[in-house]
Amino acid sequence: MKQLVLALGAERPPTLDTFVVGQNTELLQLLQLYARRIDGSPHERFVYLWGESGVGKTHLLRALASEAQTRYIPVGAGENDYLYSQDIGLYLMDDCGQLAPDAQIAAFALFNQVRENGGLLVTAGDKPPTDLALREDLRTRLGWGLVYQVRGLTDEEKIAALTHAAQARGISLSPGVLPYLITHFRRDMQSLSAMLDALDQYSLETQRPITLPLLRNLLQQEGETKAS
Repeated sequence: MKQLVLALGAERPPTLDTFVVGQNTELLQLLQLYARRIDGSPHERFVYLWGESGVGKTHLLRALASEAQTRYIPVGAGENDYLYSQDIGLYLMDDCGQLAPDAQIAAFALFNQVRENGGLLVTAGDKPPTDLALREDLRTRLGWGLVYQVRGLTDEEKIAALTHAAQARGISLSPGVLPYLITHFRRDMQSLSAMLDALDQYSLETQRPITLPLLRNLLQQEGETKAS
């Protein structure tokens, strides 16, 4: 069978509305202001997001990148991506802890340009600024404004979010499917949501209800089953 999860997981662009909030309500409200930029810029022009892999940092940055006059800067971006422009009101710099030495110099220069000439800059990394293995002046810049830890969802919150998504789409799930899924599959919400899509598609193709045996069968075919 085709790799349903991989095929379905890349189709939907991230948005702020599809970010499952959990304990990140204050952060999401702030980023909504950054996205809209209503009545001028937010008070804080620099925000740094940190958290472990899979909590949604890239989701948030890419969601903001869908707005006008923004620029998303991933690791490995070219030198021109770090150049300041009056046409860009919001810069989004991802995976700062992995910046190469030349990119660190370019990022440092961008911070200074935004501070001097205007604009907003949201950055993200897997650790707090002080713990990143970067040049000292860049670590200082990353901590200039607000620093937020993006907190991951508890298992209960993941189950509640997936249950709500299934109900909204009219997908019927047998008891035990979601608890098994979150303990035997990749744990980030993007992957879990993709598996929900795959389960729905697989159920239609096989004309079988979404039960624990169906889920186990799909996980085995995807090669994603974890050791119990």
